[in-house]
Amino acid sequence: MSIKHEQNKKRTGLGRGLGALLEDSENLQSSASQSGSLIGGLDGVNLMEEIPLAYIETNPYQPREYFEQSALEDLAESIRVHGIIQPITVRKIGARSYQLISGERRLQASKLADLSRIPAYVRTADDQQMIEMALIENIQRENLNAIEIALSYKRLMEECQLKQEDLGARVGKNRSTVTNYMRLLKLPVHIQLAIRENQLSMGHARCLISLDNPALQQQLFNKTIAEEWSVRKLEDAVRQSAAGKTDEVSGKPTSVNAEEMQVWQRQLTDFFKLPVSMKMNSAGQGEVKLLIKSPDDLKRLLESIQS
Repeated sequence: MSIKHEQNKKRTGLGRGLGALLEDSENLQSSASQSGSLIGGLDGVNLMEEIPLAYIETNPYQPREYFEQSALEDLAESIRVHGIIQPITVRKIGARSYQLISGERRLQASKLADLSRIPAYVRTADDQQMIEMALIENIQRENLNAIEIALSYKRLMEECQLKQEDLGARVGKNRSTVTNYMRLLKLPVHIQLAIRENQLSMGHARCLISLDNPALQQQLFNKTIAEEWSVRKLEDAVRQSAAGKTDEVSGKPTSVNAEEMQVWQRQLTDFFKLPVSMKMNSAGQGEVKLLIKSPDDLKRLLESIQS
């Protein structure tokens, strides 16, 4: 499969506005050569230029806060061997000054590779477009963790005055997806940090945020981290706590009602063929008594236990 086809395939499903913002670079160059200087339908996008790295400042709206150094080194080595395959995108803010729109990793790796210039598309973009394109590029490349995505959504909503449904349309997500990410920001800071560090997945986070009890939330979080619980195991623990049943976290016993006691008493009576009485306190502690009237009863009891 060609690189061009693969890039096009990854962009399938974007809204028309986002597709225009992130048009494939080969298509941009082809369209530009046909139309002169500006690309029809993409006002403000110019031909690719070779720009000195010293003229480019980073994107202030970059949602990614951490770049793994070893991954940057690997990309830098690839750039030394193959060069820049996909140009970055910038906007011009002065005679010799540009601001990065997308391509932060490529820019940083190019500096590590000791390049002096880098191929870039220059376009006119306002602050809202800067935020949108930085966010969308990173989400498409799956470079952001769930908290970074949530913070990016929050910033886009606040700085561009967007509602959740409007934001969903901009980033190609439905409203419920946006809401789920935004809810993560209500989690305690230490749990958010665990998500940032990939100790917890989005699935784990959604389970924890469904709990209204902070103490139980903390207990389940501690257990999940310490024992590396799967999302399914955490879901089961949350479900048990919601039903008031015994959970593996606190070790607290199930509260038993009178009806359940009667059912268990009948089951034991049927099993042992002897009259059974039961007592249990609120802490789940109690006793079971078997009424034996003769040695034959005891013999039958022992046989049923050993069988």
